[in-house]
Amino acid sequence: MRYVAQPAFVLHARPWRETSLLVEVLSAEHGRLGLVARGVQGPKRQVLRAALQPLQWIRFDAVQTGEMARLIAAEAQDAAPRLGGEAMLAGFYLNELTLRMAPRQDPAPELYEAYAQARSRLGVGEPLGWTLRRYERDLLEALGFGFDWAHDGDGAAIDPAARYRLDPEHGPRRVLSDRGHGDRSSAATGRALLSLATDRQPEANDLPGLRRAMRSVLSYHLGPRGLKSWEMLAELGRVAPRTRPDQSDGGN
Repeated sequence: MRYVAQPAFVLHARPWRETSLLVEVLSAEHGRLGLVARGVQGPKRQVLRAALQPLQWIRFDAVQTGEMARLIAAEAQDAAPRLGGEAMLAGFYLNELTLRMAPRQDPAPELYEAYAQARSRLGVGEPLGWTLRRYERDLLEALGFGFDWAHDGDGAAIDPAARYRLDPEHGPRRVLSDRGHGDRSSAATGRALLSLATDRQPEANDLPGLRRAMRSVLSYHLGPRGLKSWEMLAELGRVAPRTRPDQSDGGN
């Protein structure tokens, strides 16, 4: 199969052999693809090498002959967001989550659009926690794992004053008492779930619970191996390693 002038976002690139790169991209028409970029380490290939950096939007030509496609050409379509500090870590999380969750060669145009929006929001400095929660919501929806955020798993309307845990298979489940401490520690307020339903930014004190509730769903789909971005945050001392949550203000 041949790909011609395909738009895509670069998720990851790593050296392979002496002069090549293995690149993962999220393409508009074909989903996540693995590319082999040969001979990109020479001094005359700086432009191509720069186009294959994470978060870069490109158009590429390639030929698919096996699991990995051979890259023929790639050209940057804009300047990738210049991120620093927590925003840079959020960008790393965005890419790693997409890389781990999206299957190869499975078209997901809604995911491509959601990624484009999240990348843009990071670039203009919108609130990190809310940007990432919206992307997690949209990623789950695009991959067929989404919920009706306005109703619980039994079809009852979400109560903004109640708290809910997210069952990965059945959706929001109301936490009925304080006896299930574990449930409440990973529960979100009904207000936060309704904010996701209406795409309206939650109150600041609702974001940490929403982050933890979303984390439980993502962990279920990711399996026992978590994300390096979670581990990086734990190592930086921002969070307790045993819980693996993310930024205290609702970050990744």
